[in-house]
Amino acid sequence: MALHIVLFEPEIPQNTGNIARTCAATGAVLHLVHPLGFSIDDKQVKRAGLDYWHLLTLYEYPDAAAFLNTHSNKPLWFCTTKAQLTYSDATYGDEAYLVFGKESAGLPEEVLVRFPQQCVRIPMVAGARSLNLSNSVAIMAYEFERQRNFVGLLRQGALHRLNWPSAGCT
Repeated sequence: MALHIVLFEPEIPQNTGNIARTCAATGAVLHLVHPLGFSIDDKQVKRAGLDYWHLLTLYEYPDAAAFLNTHSNKPLWFCTTKAQLTYSDATYGDEAYLVFGKESAGLPEEVLVRFPQQCVRIPMVAGARSLNLSNSVAIMAYEFERQRNFVGLLRQGALHRLNWPSAGCT
């Protein structure tokens, strides 16, 4: 699997449900790092991605240390408002673990200090604190896929079924 979405201690079930749906739609693996602010059996999580759960590959870890001990040799990218590098200036390669913090506090400072060259941010106007977590995941997931020319996501012939010209919409 090329794309991995990692959530450190997510708190809002609807965000995680929406992220699960994005993962299912892109073929990304979802990694949940405990403690969670909800049960993944909660109806809010299931409702947000109800018809996609069978497409999802999900891994869980008891804490951040367990995840980092298992994957520290992988291409990790940490999304934080504190980064200098923007997400679109990073080169992700064929595999990436995009790591996001909890909604109320982001990623732990000790993680950011440990991996400073692997921190990226999504640009925003001055005064904007942050974006919704599920929106941030979608932005970064599709940048990863864009850099790979959406390999595996485009279905040839989809435009023809709609009787659209193959050169574009008119």
